[in-house]
Amino acid sequence: MDKIEATGPAQAISPETRIPAKQKDSEKIFLEGPRSRIKEFMFTIKIWIEFISGFRVLHFLGPCVAVFGSARVAEGSLYYESAKKIGAGLARQGFTTITGGGPGIMEAANRGAKENLGQSVGCNIRLPKEQQPNPYLDKWFICKYFFVRKVLMFKYSDAFIIMPGGIGTLDEFFEALTLIQTKKIIDFPIILFGKEFWSPLQPLFNSMLTAEMIGGEDLKLILFTDSVEETLEHIRKVALAKHAEKRRQTFRKIRILGE
Repeated sequence: MDKIEATGPAQAISPETRIPAKQKDSEKIFLEGPRSRIKEFMFTIKIWIEFISGFRVLHFLGPCVAVFGSARVAEGSLYYESAKKIGAGLARQGFTTITGGGPGIMEAANRGAKENLGQSVGCNIRLPKEQQPNPYLDKWFICKYFFVRKVLMFKYSDAFIIMPGGIGTLDEFFEALTLIQTKKIIDFPIILFGKEFWSPLQPLFNSMLTAEMIGGEDLKLILFTDSVEETLEHIRKVALAKHAEKRRQTFRKIRILGE
């Protein structure tokens, strides 16, 4: 083990649920800088509504493991099949598999969970391409804003599995490291799946450790692996044991809220 120390058949997504490729300008330029007070207030209301809507969708999922990775990985490839096996293994452990809800590795993980009677969830983002909800989701939530999506993914996940991916995948990975270092989340396992793909990160981390820019404790729960079995065992040992009590926690649904 390379560890750094210091429910039914899939259904097609209906046209009504597809994300429009063309987005409003207001959704693209919300970080443009100061605007009028009324525009800033209305923007705050939009964010509040999006958070509340996300909470309503994800509140009753139980313990989740998030799987991240490229939308550009084809079915039948090594990483697609590995992600599918990981989703199946998480289902057998009783975890909900939550992904970005798109194609590629996200689809594979959701598919593995769905086909093994586990819960399969997507937390999608509105983009011009690559982010239509995949057909292996029991439920999904579509975000307008990346920061809302990241908060929801971290709030409801007990571990992250980082499969090979691009800039968005790196963003999620380093966000997780930042939250671990600043103690916003604790005892949070991260698996980097694909040793060769992620190998450039190891010298970077070693350089940071040597320069005392980070401490060994910041990286102690990161696992580099090529093994589906090792991935699932790491999740079992760290996340499953830690959240045994959480798994027994139940919330009463309130009918008046449409739950």
